[in-house]
Amino acid sequence: MFIGRQNELQMLEDLYRSPDFQFLVLYGRRRVGKTSLLQEFSRRHRTIFYSAQEKNDTLNLTDFSAAVQNYFDKTTFGTFSGWETALDYVGNRTTAERTVLIIDEFPFIAGENRSIKSILQHTIDHSWKEKNLFLILCGSSVSFMENEVMGYKSPLYGRATAQYEVLPFDYYDSALFLPGYSVTEKLMTYGILGGIPCYLQNFSDRKTLAENISTQIFRTGAFLKEEPQVLLKMELREPAVYNSILEAIAGGASRLNEISGKIHEDSGKCSRYIDTLRSMKLVDKIMPCGEEDSRKSIYRITDQYFLFWYHFIFTEKSYFEIIGPTSAAEEILTPESFSNYMGSVFEQICAQYMTRLARLKALPFIPHKIGKWWGNNPARRGQDDVDVLLLGRKSAEAIFCECKYKNEAFDKKEFDDLVTASLAFPTVERKYFYLFSKGGFTQWIKEEAAGRDDITLVTPDDLFSVS
Repeated sequence: MFIGRQNELQMLEDLYRSPDFQFLVLYGRRRVGKTSLLQEFSRRHRTIFYSAQEKNDTLNLTDFSAAVQNYFDKTTFGTFSGWETALDYVGNRTTAERTVLIIDEFPFIAGENRSIKSILQHTIDHSWKEKNLFLILCGSSVSFMENEVMGYKSPLYGRATAQYEVLPFDYYDSALFLPGYSVTEKLMTYGILGGIPCYLQNFSDRKTLAENISTQIFRTGAFLKEEPQVLLKMELREPAVYNSILEAIAGGASRLNEISGKIHEDSGKCSRYIDTLRSMKLVDKIMPCGEEDSRKSIYRITDQYFLFWYHFIFTEKSYFEIIGPTSAAEEILTPESFSNYMGSVFEQICAQYMTRLARLKALPFIPHKIGKWWGNNPARRGQDDVDVLLLGRKSAEAIFCECKYKNEAFDKKEFDDLVTASLAFPTVERKYFYLFSKGGFTQWIKEEAAGRDDITLVTPDDLFSVS
């Protein structure tokens, strides 16, 4: 069953209905659901769907030749003499009926044939621009698609009429895969798997969360058991250093000097490796919301399953093998251990919720920037932070969010701390406070919020009340 991606499907439909030649560059990290999206679109329209493979250029050309010949002539008559001939054949056979040509995993072709981009560019400029044709190039190597296909040095630069990066689902759409789970279980599942459809499809809401972890992550032969290692080996030559970096970040090291110190590598070398992980969309570099001072930047793992795996499993694999899948799952889900892990995840979920409200125009103002903030607070005479901060375009108004993933009720002291944190922004004229709490709110907080229009209380149930 295909879930979500309605906006993406609508984009594809709009491009399909255009009377003009269209060229879409579609890309995104591995497992994010690009192929499934294109397959769903292909079920609605006749398409030439060619998925390139990691093999030599002649074999890819042979397979491509068969695909286009079967589409137009319902038979095959041999491999074309070259890619120019194959692409000309597609253009010549495209008439009044719109032709959709999807080339999935395009980097596999371009990696073997460096001239394919120039061939495509020449074909588009001299033939296809006047054809009723919709071309889609898709790839999982994000850096390749951004630099080698869309980059200004690429022969294809400026030819694409649309480009789109397929991103992981947020917490809300991820929960659609497990409708039978409770709100808490949905949040915990997002904390484990994130928004990667391929991972979410491995869990079942007919099993408990512990059973899913036991059978789908720890069981011998399970797809998710070594998934982070498999992906790294597919993309990288030296996974050992990357393993160390991911382990360090998952363990709490966030600044470059902390990470390099923890893995005992030169900071320059460490920075280069981190840049590679960023290009793979596994690690992100963030700065305090509303600031551009790179000296304050920190790194975090953006792929939720990588964070979970390196936080809980990477260094404990031997131990978990000894105690077995069931006990390993139970140990990970120990309330104290997992609640501590979910703290930062919950902040990201709350940020996604606020983004959804912003799109619905359900906030006091349209935020210009959303993110975490940390820095010096003169009112506290020391360092402070705000879990989620939303700033208006001219910073005349702001929303300060405190996110508590614990069973205890949100109390007065925690609210007072948030108010104090807001004093680090003396130029903000209108301040609003959103309080997120897994464990509910004390009576004082409820009464205070009821008497003020600048305080909003948000429970886990509320997180799923938006669309």
